[in-house]
Amino acid sequence: MNSQNPDQKPDGLLDGGGISDSGAFVNQYLHTLDSKRRLTIPSEWRDLVGAPARLYVLPGVHDCCLSVLPAREMMRRLNESRQRLKLSDQKARQFNRILASRADLLTWDKVGRIRIKDSLMEYARIENQVVLAGAFEGFELWNPELWQASGALDQKQFADVAGYVGL
Repeated sequence: MNSQNPDQKPDGLLDGGGISDSGAFVNQYLHTLDSKRRLTIPSEWRDLVGAPARLYVLPGVHDCCLSVLPAREMMRRLNESRQRLKLSDQKARQFNRILASRADLLTWDKVGRIRIKDSLMEYARIENQVVLAGAFEGFELWNPELWQASGALDQKQFADVAGYVGL
């Protein structure tokens, strides 16, 4: 426990599941897949994953990218979702079924590489190079051209969105 903040957990999360000041997935990286189509996760991001050292890779819901979440974050979100939804909610069950069937649960090798299944790589149109973009609680994997096109916000739009999310 952190003596300055009694609510802080050792893994960098607050009791409410939010991000503490000790770690978040930030920055962006451009990586090239190796000959076996493996991707190296930056070491500082591997350190943030915590225990268990596993990553869920999911198709992006609104964007043509892949969302990557530490297993503990994914489980936190699933538990919250299950508490809000009724067992009889057919739409939610269908969404969960489709998302889970398309997702991948991965661990990295000794040098931090993961191999994402081909169907997910095809979904995100990732071929040779990958942009790894921090998203605070996890990160996203993008085709570099699609990444460039997705971030086209001018300063006014950026300020409007910042206000919308409460910053």
